[in-house]
Amino acid sequence: MKVLLVEDDAALAEALADALAEAGLLIESTTTGREADYLVRTERYDAVILDLGLPDGDGTRWLSQWREDDIDLPVLVLTARERWSDKAAGFSAGADDYVVKPFETAEVLFRLRALVRRSHGHAHPVIRVGELTLDTHSGSVSLAGRPITLTAQESRLLSYLMHASPRIVSRAELVEHVYNRDHEPDSNVIDVQISRLRRKFGRARIETLRGQGYRLVDLEAGV
Repeated sequence: MKVLLVEDDAALAEALADALAEAGLLIESTTTGREADYLVRTERYDAVILDLGLPDGDGTRWLSQWREDDIDLPVLVLTARERWSDKAAGFSAGADDYVVKPFETAEVLFRLRALVRRSHGHAHPVIRVGELTLDTHSGSVSLAGRPITLTAQESRLLSYLMHASPRIVSRAELVEHVYNRDHEPDSNVIDVQISRLRRKFGRARIETLRGQGYRLVDLEAGV
């Protein structure tokens, strides 16, 4: 999961980014609405954490503009404003969820994962593709009930494929959602990671469609 954190409190942003990264998320940060606006229009994110009190304008201003321009990625508002009128303004601008400071990092993590899961059409916190399962709360993966140990990079790659299944995911889409924009991988890194995943739960579960990309399939259902 690749998330853009928009927060001008440097200490808070660093602490939250570190905690979310420790949980396996890929976090990119900015302190202004203007840079956030540029990034959501030029990069691919699974979600945005948006502070409302930004130095270059209220966060709802930027959020409203994104929605008007059909930028529909999930947005979690994070702010010290706890009055109902402030929450209403955030939701009216297009927020998907709202967390008031001070907060528990675990709550932010759970809400983010739920937003991303639902944006892909998954209501249940456990995503299943045949006998392969992903618990989006804990990040744990198992095959036929047997836990599978993954590296952080493998976990992000598999998670994205499972959220998207049975849709075909292009190589470019994987790069945009799984890797930091400042550390784009070499051309063969995706192939290497896919190969490692196949060794852990079977080659046939990830299809390679020449010229199109990859697809995680339900072997048990033949889909």
